[in-house]
Amino acid sequence: MILIISGTNRPGSNTRKVVAQLEAIYSALSVPVQVLDLAQLPPSIILPSVYAQKPIEFQSFSDAVRAAEGLVVVTPEYNGSFPGILKYFMDLLPFPESFEHRPVCFVGLAAGMWGALRAVEQLQAIFGYRNAHIFPERVFIPGVAKMVDAAGRFANTDMEQRLEKQAAGFVDFVKKLKAK
Repeated sequence: MILIISGTNRPGSNTRKVVAQLEAIYSALSVPVQVLDLAQLPPSIILPSVYAQKPIEFQSFSDAVRAAEGLVVVTPEYNGSFPGILKYFMDLLPFPESFEHRPVCFVGLAAGMWGALRAVEQLQAIFGYRNAHIFPERVFIPGVAKMVDAAGRFANTDMEQRLEKQAAGFVDFVKKLKAK
C-alpha cells in the first residue's frame, strides 16, 4: 500500500486537491493507496504530554505510516519551508521504524515559481537522515492556484502527465526495493 501524506492541516488547501489527483493516479495503476490528511490529526496531539505518551487517537496515523510500502509526501511551501505540522507529525512517529529503509517520494507545490523546491529539499535531508530510500524523481508545481481549478483538476495535461510518470516510477522503485 502506498500512503499519500497531505502535508498541511490548512482547510480547503491546494495540497489536498493535488493529493486527490495523486490518489486517482495510483488507483489507475491498480496500486492500493491510502491518504493520510494532516487536517484530520486529533487536537490532543498538541499537548506537551504527547512526548511521553501518544494519544490513542494518534495510533491510526502511526500505524498507517508503518504499514505503508512507500510514502508519497505532498507538501506546500510555507515561508520558504514545509509546514510546521508536517515536521511535528514526523517527530511524533516512532523512531526508527517509521522511515528506516522506507521508500519516499516527494511532490511540492507553491504559489511561487519554484513549486516548493526548498521545502522538498529540506524534507529530503530529514528523510535521508532517517535512512529512508528517497526516490529521485520529484515533481514541483509552481503557481499552484493557477494550475489547479476549483474542482481540483489540473488546468493542463502536462502536470498530470508528470505526476503519472512519477507515480509509475515510484511504484517500480518500491517493488524493486521490496524484492531485495
